[in-house]
Amino acid sequence: MRAPTLPYETSLRAERHRLIATLDALSDEEFDSGPTLCAGWAPRDVLGHVIGLDYLTTYLPYGPRVNAANQAQADRARTISRTRLMRWAAHWADNPSLTSRLGAAILLGDLGVHHQDVVRGLGRSRPVPGDVATAIFREGLQLSLWLNRRSLRHRLVPTDGHRPVGRGPEVRGTREALGMWLTGRDSVAGELDFR
Repeated sequence: MRAPTLPYETSLRAERHRLIATLDALSDEEFDSGPTLCAGWAPRDVLGHVIGLDYLTTYLPYGPRVNAANQAQADRARTISRTRLMRWAAHWADNPSLTSRLGAAILLGDLGVHHQDVVRGLGRSRPVPGDVATAIFREGLQLSLWLNRRSLRHRLVPTDGHRPVGRGPEVRGTREALGMWLTGRDSVAGELDFR
């Protein structure tokens, strides 16, 4: 018997499958060494990182050094063939860990951002489902508090169906573009209207 579905779990599984579809469509060269918005990471490295989030115990040896733990996950993915890594990804998409199911509201935003890192890094686009766009925006609001404080210095006005957030000079754009900008992906700034 399958455990009951938790909030955001269905959306998390669906976005995992969409990421896999994106990665399946890449050539071997794009998969192994194509650009992403994550400095120094190819699409396979991004996949290794997001899969690694299901295994929180692998983060324990790194203590507060989250970036080092993330890099270790990406490095591990580099040692696995594409075929095997994609089989692992299919299992990961269908069977999120309990911690991922419990934290699906947060992980959906992280996954959405990283999916966009791959798509945008390769100069492509995709339709971003509304629940994922909202999760990316929410992820941006949270990360910005730690990374760059943009969410504290601006009034953020999503142009696609979310209430404005914050105070200060206005920045207008889609939830996805605002969220990506808040996480420090400055390449999206041209899609935003700064007032």
